[in-house]
Formats: sequence, C-alpha cells, structure tokens
Amino acid sequence: MIALSVAEVLAATQGRWEAGTAAVENDPAAIAITGEVRFDSRSCGPGVLFVALPGERTDGHDFAAAASQAGAVAVVGLRPIPQVPCVVVADPLIALGALAKAVLARLPELVIVGITGSSGKTSTKDLIGDLLSRWGPTVCPIGSYNNDLGVPLTALRVDEATRYLVLEMGSRGVGHIARLTQIARPAIGVVLNIGTAHLGEFGSVEVVATAKSELVAALPAAADGGVAILNADDPATPYLAGRTAAQVWTFGSAPEADIRYNEIDLSIGGRPRFRLSAGISRVEVALRLVGAHQATNAAAAAAVALATVARDRPPARVASTTDERLAEIGAGLSLAQPRSRWRMELTDRA
Repeated sequence: MIALSVAEVLAATQGRWEAGTAAVENDPAAIAITGEVRFDSRSCGPGVLFVALPGERTDGHDFAAAASQAGAVAVVGLRPIPQVPCVVVADPLIALGALAKAVLARLPELVIVGITGSSGKTSTKDLIGDLLSRWGPTVCPIGSYNNDLGVPLTALRVDEATRYLVLEMGSRGVGHIARLTQIARPAIGVVLNIGTAHLGEFGSVEVVATAKSELVAALPAAADGGVAILNADDPATPYLAGRTAAQVWTFGSAPEADIRYNEIDLSIGGRPRFRLSAGISRVEVALRLVGAHQATNAAAAAAVALATVARDRPPARVASTTDERLAEIGAGLSLAQPRSRWRMELTDRA
C-alpha cells in the first residue's frame, strides 16, 4: 500500500477529524498510515487504518477500540469513538471507495484490468494475474473480492512499484459494476459470457447483459488505449461491442476470434490440452486446471496478456513479436497452478 497521512485520508473521504484523546498526536498530517486498510480488528497491527463497517449482525464500531489497541493509527467510522482517533464520515463503505480512487489517481502508469461475466471470473482473474506477474509487479487477490468492499480493498494494496492491478467485478443488478468502475477505471475490460447465473436478482438475460456491459462502457476510447475483450462464441457480444468506444478484441473457439483455441483433448484427470492461436501464430497449451471450459478462460487471459504488452510502453523484457509473445503466454498458462479454492479442484487420494 502507498503510505498515507491521516490528513490525506480526510481529504479523500471528506471526513472530519476526531483525535479521541489529548495523548494522541492531534495533527492528522503528522500521523502516518504505514500498514494496510483493514475491516477486521483481529487482523490489525501497527500502522493500520481500520474501517468500522456497520453490519446486520455485528458493528465494526464495537471493535474500534480493539483495533486501536492492536496498533491501528486511526479508525474510519460513522461516529466518534472515545479514546480512539477517528475519521468521521457519512458512510464508511463509500469512504473506502473514495480512498481507493484517490490512491489509484496517484499512479497514472498503472494498468488496471477488469473482469466480469456470469461464470469463470475468478479462474480467469487468477490466470491473468499469473501471466502479468511475469512481466511486472501485479496485484491480483486470491479468491473472489468482486464487490463494493473487495474491489477498493484490493485496489488499496497497490504501491508505487505496482504495474498491473487485476480486479474481478461482480454484479447483482444494474449499476453495480458502473459504481465499481468509478472507483477503479480499467483500461482493459473482459466480459467472459452472459448467462443465467443470479437470474433471480436480474430478472432476465437481457438485464444481465445490460449490467455486464457497464464494464466495457467505462473503458477509455481506443485512441486512449482502451481494450474490450469479448467472447466470440457468446450471442451477446455484438451488443457489448456496441456499448464501448474501446478497441474490441475477441477470444473463443469461433474461427473469427482474434485469440482462438481448438483441438481440445482432456487428460484422464480432466486437464485440457489445446492449440491457442493469434493470427498466424500458434502454441500448444497444457493446463493444470480441470475442465474443458478452462480453455475459454485461458484464451481470455491470453487476450489480456497480448493486449497489455501491445500498449504504448510495454515492459522491456516482453518479447517483441506475436510469435514470441504467444509462446511466452502459452508457457505461462501451462505452468499456472490453481490459486483460488473450490474451483474444480482435483484431489488425488491413495
């Protein structure tokens, strides 16, 4: 995380400073946040900023004193807490997003990748993070941190050396992803598919498409480096392509896909081998993940990697030709290990 002063937190969140006690340094500009942002007092330590989130069963304000005793230098909350230095805000969750947005604004060279879709988000996010980490410092969380809490917490993990930030963006209704992109605006956006997951919340597949399209609608224009990566096999792709001003790349098994996979063969354990192509370049991939569907996720991850290194200032150690880049990507995909749990894990038992 980028080191901040409490004064900078106050400016980003439009909060009010309540020192809590005369024993605490009363100048917020002199109080440094050297740790991470936490919302669980049990994980607090020296230099941490604790965000007190009210909940249905527990209230983070009840644990603010414990967080302070553990070393948190300040608490972001709805109200002052006796003997605890506080940044008082109207809504701690909104304040968390505002703080993340302010931190990201300090890093104009940071490449943000956003991923959404009805299925496959976390597996694809993990593959993307694995590939990009080979070319530069990358923040890509294990697990699924894809909501109003997870996205800003992930974004706040970046520091001055971070080159890539990979964010999964989930949605349970129209407007959710748009709100996330206002916190962390991606330069590259992936929509894996439009399906029936969570249809009870959305009401129809058409509404799902509208909600997921918010990611590509938020991308910069093609002239400014925006790239939308869409599934050539998905019927909703023409609609999604019409919702963005970014350059459109496609992935999938369709012959017209920019990044294609074919000739899938499954091992006895269900791990797919396939050919991955970009233009006339080809490479063989043997995933360590389980399931034929992972070929689609791998093709999407490859498209992100190719789009990333094609930007104006790619890392110096990235190969210069598509053949070389695709060979590196294929090797990286073949070496990628499962990272997030409960996603087609295969356990061998004697």
